[in-house]
Amino acid sequence: MSELAFALDREVVICARRETVFGFFTDKERFAKWWGPGSEIEGRVGAPVVIRYPNGVVARGEVLEVEPPSRIVLSYGYEGGGRPIPPGASRVTITLESVPEGTRLRLRHEMDDAVVRDEHVQGWRYQLALFANAAADVEQAAVATRVDALLEAWSEPDPERRRRLLAQAALPSVTFRDAFSATSGLEELQIHLAAAQFHMPGVRLEREGDVRHCQGTAMAHWVARTADGAVRGRGTNVYDLAPDGRVHRVVGFWG
Repeated sequence: MSELAFALDREVVICARRETVFGFFTDKERFAKWWGPGSEIEGRVGAPVVIRYPNGVVARGEVLEVEPPSRIVLSYGYEGGGRPIPPGASRVTITLESVPEGTRLRLRHEMDDAVVRDEHVQGWRYQLALFANAAADVEQAAVATRVDALLEAWSEPDPERRRRLLAQAALPSVTFRDAFSATSGLEELQIHLAAAQFHMPGVRLEREGDVRHCQGTAMAHWVARTADGAVRGRGTNVYDLAPDGRVHRVVGFWG
């Protein structure tokens, strides 16, 4: 490919491990979840790349370079006359770096026209947001299970079982904040939940509705009930998730 004079650069941090993110460039089913049904890729040099947009536009290219799990280079262009970039006439370089929040993705799209470059800025902003969600959804597939484990721990009177539930769902450094508490670490949270059991014996927290998740942050509504089923309160928890899917921060809202 000849030298390309103009480049578009974008960066996004994805709440998922680097191996998970890179898997979207080797697994065509995951690639299609990002771009759309019928899109295809393989993680080897020379493999064809096909992107089928929901509006019927088709882009094609091939894998030019691949360094798992940190870098992949693709050629890129559109089928059909009148399109701004012919098939394979531009170059997309994606690099992945592990960071505490997950994976920092850097994208560079090189082409030979500044106007066409500028026309692609919003498109890549949109597509990388879709990608960040798709990758985080894979990594956070067990988010509902972890939310339920934390709510169950809140209601569990047995200290050892409570510890196991907390360890299953959250990082050792997890923090919890609401109107009545501010704890740091699993041990402080364990002590706080023991106090809750003492002051509100028999009260259980139950999730209401589905867990909503977006790019590493989840939200769930809950209800507090006494042993006879009476409602003592309701609220909403917001969960920030680690790249491996465990919870690292909870903020609770009553009412």
